[in-house]
Amino acid sequence: MVLAQGTVRVSVPATSANLGPGFDSLGLALDLRDELEGEVTGSRLVVEVTGAGAGEVPLDEDHLVVRAMRRAFDALDGQPPGLRLTCRNAIPHARGLGSSSAAIVGGLVLARALVANGTQRLDDAAVLDLAVEMEGHPDNVAPALHGGFVISGRDDRGEVYAVGAPVDARVSATVFVPPEPLSTEVARGLLPETVPHADAAADAGKAALLVAALGSRPDQLWRATRDYLHQDYRRQAMPASLDLVDRLRADGLAAVVSGAGPTVLALVVDGTDLAAYCPQGWAQHGLGVDTHGAVVGWSSPV
Repeated sequence: MVLAQGTVRVSVPATSANLGPGFDSLGLALDLRDELEGEVTGSRLVVEVTGAGAGEVPLDEDHLVVRAMRRAFDALDGQPPGLRLTCRNAIPHARGLGSSSAAIVGGLVLARALVANGTQRLDDAAVLDLAVEMEGHPDNVAPALHGGFVISGRDDRGEVYAVGAPVDARVSATVFVPPEPLSTEVARGLLPETVPHADAAADAGKAALLVAALGSRPDQLWRATRDYLHQDYRRQAMPASLDLVDRLRADGLAAVVSGAGPTVLALVVDGTDLAAYCPQGWAQHGLGVDTHGAVVGWSSPV
């Protein structure tokens, strides 16, 4: 394995999965980015973190970006003698905005860029497979890698697929981020093993409509974001979030729980201002749809 010289910079977008009815299958990249910087050194691992997670995440081999980098280096048949990693995090942790997917995708792409001919040896399809292996499912990692609106899953052969779909230029997102986190494990633990057939059928119809609504019929977004499979089951873990979803939807706004929550996401048209809905103590961000995915920048040594 031939290692590259110099510093590599990678930025990765936040993502929102499910989008209401698209449980574990739909994901949207948002214009809020974590930035990573790495270089190969002669020895040891040094990790620095600023922004979200600073003072909370590990600064050693247990750091999720480092674990992803190690996985990519293994796939490329070697490990560097040392690494310096700097993370500047903007994506809030444990809020349903894909922070772990951004870390995984960022680490894989960063490691690939630190290896000569890494992109040829580990293409995007292979990176996605590794990311899904680490994350468990592709609904967040696929848009983090590719950008945009992505429909993803596994087929009957167990192969991962990720298919991009268009987003109308008039559509953007407003996210309402509560101060307290919620783990994905807790949120998933509230889901039933089975749901009524009628609910599954209704959800399938809404998910199909959502693809069309995002692509060219934003007038259908409110109708298309009605969920039957997961949000109400999770209400006890995030009652304030579901109350906000109810309030927004009662006013005709396409609001959903972002990912496993507790962030609330509203899909808006032509930059509609939703500041009046933000609960006290929460953060609000108006975000465009990111179309770039994981982006690599290069800085040669001085």
